[in-house]
This record gives sequence, structure tokens and C-alpha cells, in this order.
Amino acid sequence: MKQILAKRTLIWSGGALLILVVALASALLAYYCMLLPVNREGSGEIITVEIPDGASTSQIAQLLSERGVIRSPLIFRLYSRWNGLDTKFIAGEYRLSPSMELKEIAGIIARGDVYRETCWFTVPEGFTVEQIADLLQEKGLGDGEQFLELAARPGDELTARFSFLKEAGKNPEVNYVLEGYLFPDTYEVEKGAALEEIVGLMLNRFAKIFSPQWQERAGELGLSVHQAVTLASIIEREAVVAHERERIASVFHNRLAKNYPLESCATVQYALGEVKPVLTTRDLEHPSPYNTYRRSGLPPGPIASPGKDSLRAALYPEESDYFFFVAKQDGSGEHYFSRTLSEHEAYKRRAEAGQ
Repeated sequence: MKQILAKRTLIWSGGALLILVVALASALLAYYCMLLPVNREGSGEIITVEIPDGASTSQIAQLLSERGVIRSPLIFRLYSRWNGLDTKFIAGEYRLSPSMELKEIAGIIARGDVYRETCWFTVPEGFTVEQIADLLQEKGLGDGEQFLELAARPGDELTARFSFLKEAGKNPEVNYVLEGYLFPDTYEVEKGAALEEIVGLMLNRFAKIFSPQWQERAGELGLSVHQAVTLASIIEREAVVAHERERIASVFHNRLAKNYPLESCATVQYALGEVKPVLTTRDLEHPSPYNTYRRSGLPPGPIASPGKDSLRAALYPEESDYFFFVAKQDGSGEHYFSRTLSEHEAYKRRAEAGQ
């Protein structure tokens, strides 16, 4: 009889244990199911959820459930408590989706990844500081005049962060210290961002592009970083077709080596403050340190923001014995290159004839 009772007790114990295991497994399965997205199809729907200041985990859980981005307020509270998040939630406006898992939503709110309205803008290669100022004002990202003041006098903080600005800052003939260093690219900034923040973003992009290897290469050519960027900016403004950049660079390097004036029309246009299709004799005599028809060597600073290809061309020019070039007038955007003045004059006549 005792053996029968013992067997029954064992069976009941085993049955109870099995029921407990099944119950726990079911509970865990239910728990993990509740962690899954409300919409597992990933519709991409975005729902704005405002978490108030001082909201408790229970209030946040209820709000998220009402907005349809989590399956269960209870599971949200349990997950938050077990993972130490229930004291870390940050108030603010969040962009959430029913296709997000509960743990992703909890992480976003705990990190404070609040929604920030941003704006994209693109600085084309060859843009000047003044054109960038107009662009930012049109995008509602700042006052153009204030931007120009910052570009002329960036201040100690920016100069300390970006040492390549120091040479430009020491030269009183430089129009804008930031000219040439606001790297042409596409940027995303938060609306309401300070101009210093926007400028810092562009300067940081330049710093990443102009690598230590390029700095070393500039030194090998006898150029400072500022001089290399200045030369690159002239190449940027003179080159119309990409495959001519290195050849145009070679012309300027050859003229610098002989101490010839660069005679770049782009520098005269910068000095005049306008792009004229035809420069007059009076234009070429314009009294400006940027006028490379009147002065030998490089101008005081860059005349535009050079892109990566123009920076590379300034540092790695084609090997040539060309000293002159003139734009063809056939619509190709290309140039005639020549070694001698007489050859150059002949090409000028051809260009004037529309060839």
C-alpha cells in the first residue's frame, strides 16, 4: 500500500512539475511575443509620441500602448524594470513606429533620441563664402551678414580647433579667413543650429579630406596648406571639364616656378566680385592683391571652395612644359594649352574666331 501511495505521489509531483514547466514556458513565450513589433510587416508608419516631463514608467507604457507602438503596458514595465531602464526615460518628442520591437522603443526613450527637425543643404564645388552665405540664408539656417562676419573673423575657438586657419588669419589682405575651407558637400544640420556649429561641420569635413599625407605632399612641393588650398581654388574655378584639372595645375606650377604672374581670369573675377564673361583691360588692371595679372605668385588666399579633385590636382599636377592656356569657344569647355607666347597668341586668335 505504501508503495502504491509513493508511486502516486511521485506521479503527482512529476505531473505538477510538468505543468509548472509548461506554464513557465508559456509565460516566457507570451513575454517574448509581447516584445515583438505591433506590426511585423514593417509598414514604415511613423507615429509621434510626446513623453511629458516627470512621466512614470507606467504612464509611459500606457501612452505607448494607446499610440499603438507596443503590445502590452505590463510587458513594457517588466522589461524596463528588469533591464534597469525605468529610471532613465527622458521626456521629449519621439518618432516611433509599430514596426519597432519593444526593446528598441525602450532604448530610444532611455537614450533620449528625441526627434529633431533637420535641414539638408549642398555646397557646390567652386562656391565662394558669399555664395554659401546666400545659400544658408535661403535655407533659413542663419543670417547671411552674420555668416560673412564669422567667415572674416572666425574667432579664437574655431582657429584653435582648426590649425589650418591660422595662416589665413595672420594675413590682413585675406578677404575671408574661411574662404576655401568650407568643404563643398551635402550636409544635414538641425534647424536652429548656430552658425558656428554649421561652419564647424564644414571645416571638420575639410580636415578629414586634407589628410596628413596631403599635408606632407604640399610640403614636398614647397607649399603650405594655405597655399595648396589657394592654388586648388584657382584650378577649381578655371577647370570646366574634369580631365583638364591636372594639366591646368601643371601650368600654374610651371609659372610659379618661373615667378611668372599666374594671369588667372578667375582671380580677377573674384577681385571684382562678379563673374564677367569677358574681362576688359581695365578689369585686368584692377588694384587688388587677388589680381594675379598685377601680382606674381599666389593671391593672399583661396577664391572659392575647391573640391577633392581640385585639391588632388594642386598636389599631383600633370608633368608638362605648358605655360599658357585659353578657353576654346566651341562649347566643349576645354582649353588650348601652349608652351610659348607665340603659340598662345595663335590659339587666342583661334578662340576669338569661335573655334
